[in-house]
Amino acid sequence: MTRKPTFLPWFIIPATLTAFGLVIAMFAVMQYSVRAYIPGSLDVGGFTLANFNGLFKSIYADAFINTVMLSAKTAIFGLLMSYPLAYALVRTRTTWIKSTILIIAITPLFLGEVVRTYSWIIVLGNSGFLNSLLLAMGVISAPIQFMFTQTGVVVALVHVTMPIMVLMLATALSHINPDYEKAATSLGAGPLRTLLTVTIPLSIPGIVASLTTAFAWTFSAFATPQLIGGGRVSTVATMVYQLGFSSMNFPFAAALSIAGLILTILLLMALKRMTRFLHAMGEH
Repeated sequence: MTRKPTFLPWFIIPATLTAFGLVIAMFAVMQYSVRAYIPGSLDVGGFTLANFNGLFKSIYADAFINTVMLSAKTAIFGLLMSYPLAYALVRTRTTWIKSTILIIAITPLFLGEVVRTYSWIIVLGNSGFLNSLLLAMGVISAPIQFMFTQTGVVVALVHVTMPIMVLMLATALSHINPDYEKAATSLGAGPLRTLLTVTIPLSIPGIVASLTTAFAWTFSAFATPQLIGGGRVSTVATMVYQLGFSSMNFPFAAALSIAGLILTILLLMALKRMTRFLHAMGEH
């Protein structure tokens, strides 16, 4: 008879309490979303669905579109930046190179999101490191506007999501038998063809997982779009902040949060359906 580990409750109890807290928080947000807003007061009125009707205004529709576009761009560019790092991390045999890549990849995880964002403000500002370098090299004659643009926000968000994507991709690549690549090479395939026809198809589960994680993480990002975007790049998270803490319209902010959560779930479900075909390709 197998005896259950005595320490198992110590793992179950914290997880249960965390789940209970999340359920209570979501219930509070949901009940706020169907309450009427009373201007000039923190109290809320009776039951109403008017908050959800207001979401169809162009300003909020633009926020949803911007959020989806930023999330998609961050996931795609993050994949393009992370895959080579993950491949080098797994395939290199030199210990110091592997350690260097690992340190570079995971170091951002030890910094807070706000700290990383302020670092990018120093880099991307009109008088920042990047513009100063380009001006000194004579590449540009005037500073390029990176701050308060979608480009600047995407660059900072890619940096935020890359560590997780590298780790996920490295895990997927480590499960690929190198003999498959050697077999393709022995049959006349070059390095690029081996990568495109063997390595990438076999690593599709990791690619899908990293894209999904990056998309969901970026969709709820607040500090980076708020600080880098400077209020000019509207997202669902920044709109919720403005409605809740600037206008004190907590019912409408709650409705916007619920709509963002539902949209995220629907997009992830659609992504899951689309990736079933990719999983089948990877298995073949």
